[in-house]
Amino acid sequence: MTFPKRFQDRNIDDLPPELTELGDLIHGLEPTHRQELLAAYQRVTESVLRRRRILGIVQEALSQLRLDVKYLMFDLEMTRRERDELQARIEREERGF
Repeated sequence: MTFPKRFQDRNIDDLPPELTELGDLIHGLEPTHRQELLAAYQRVTESVLRRRRILGIVQEALSQLRLDVKYLMFDLEMTRRERDELQARIEREERGF
């Protein structure tokens, strides 16, 4: 089952401006120098995008975990209240009330 994202979708494929500027500078170089740097630039951009996607996944998982913990804490509190009420009822019945 998939849940809708709770974070607003940002364009995850946007590169940092510094990296975009570096790409523009690399594309402005002579072809011999451009080829040398282009492969490294592509690896860096892929790494940045991969890390950004992973960070988004981790943030969503953490948010879901926080919500799950809140539900579990609520459930635990209700269970404790039910237990206390039942214990009080048993004690009243044992005393004959």
